[in-house]
Amino acid sequence: MSSSALTSQVTDPYLEPRRADCPWCGSPRLRTRLRAPDPLGGRPGTFVLDECGDCGHAFQNPRPTAEGLAVHHRDFHERHEQFTGRLLSARAVRRRHRATARALTVPADPESWLDVGTGHARFPEAAKEYFPYTSFDGLDASANVVRALVEGRVEEAHRGRLTTPGTVERLRARYDVLSMFHHLAHVPDPRAELRAALAVLRPGGHLVVEVPDPDCAFAALLGRWWLPHGRPRHLHLMPLANLRAELEAQGCTVVSTDRGAPHLPSDLSAALALALTDLPPVLRRLATPALAAASALDHTLAPIARRTRLSNTYRLVARREG
Repeated sequence: MSSSALTSQVTDPYLEPRRADCPWCGSPRLRTRLRAPDPLGGRPGTFVLDECGDCGHAFQNPRPTAEGLAVHHRDFHERHEQFTGRLLSARAVRRRHRATARALTVPADPESWLDVGTGHARFPEAAKEYFPYTSFDGLDASANVVRALVEGRVEEAHRGRLTTPGTVERLRARYDVLSMFHHLAHVPDPRAELRAALAVLRPGGHLVVEVPDPDCAFAALLGRWWLPHGRPRHLHLMPLANLRAELEAQGCTVVSTDRGAPHLPSDLSAALALALTDLPPVLRRLATPALAAASALDHTLAPIARRTRLSNTYRLVARREG
């Protein structure tokens, strides 16, 4: 990061200096998209999400340091799983993963597949129904991937990140498919993550990326209560056009894009659940009927959302050439 890209040093030891330009295109035309505390993790302070006036890339500014992210993630997974468990049942999650696997435009019988940011490896577990001859491996920064290996959901578990030193060298050109579901928004350097992903793909291999859509109309309507705005866990929100151009610049052919099927019908219910987070458990229980009503409305609106800019997620599939 060049010195011209930074403004004055911040005093929070868990935050980097604030950037004065866009980390995606370098434009100095920044505006504040959101300024709000962390509604889920409970960490004190206010987090700022800036947006580039030229390319539309949104990013946390200032960004947490590596130590800051480690402090945040130390207790985050359990809290997040408890929160999402109130919104989506295990059955609903499995149903979504099965639908995703069925819809993917990847080769019919890939030999090897790496799921990056796999967590408990629920996607590989569900995808095996449609790819029974594929060897699924998982990579994740948490210990959940090791548990997934022990419980048979992946055949190999890799702990860390794609950009962890030595990972690319160990896995280079090994996989036919690499998937990143709601992972790229969490990494400090999305471009470096994409380069590493392409390096571990074989020539002709397919990369599947699914991320929150910053152009979703619910983002503007709900503001701080829009779940994909999640601070500080979401460091980057990338417009589809930016991601597509980047992968083409890295020598890929974009096979398909989809703003419809990946939509998660949870915007209103998640917003309400976030707003209720700080209430005592007894009051949250009293709000259960309201949450159920919000969830029903999310699902009623889903067919409309999938055909409009209300869709909150997009998916891109690209083929590595050469």
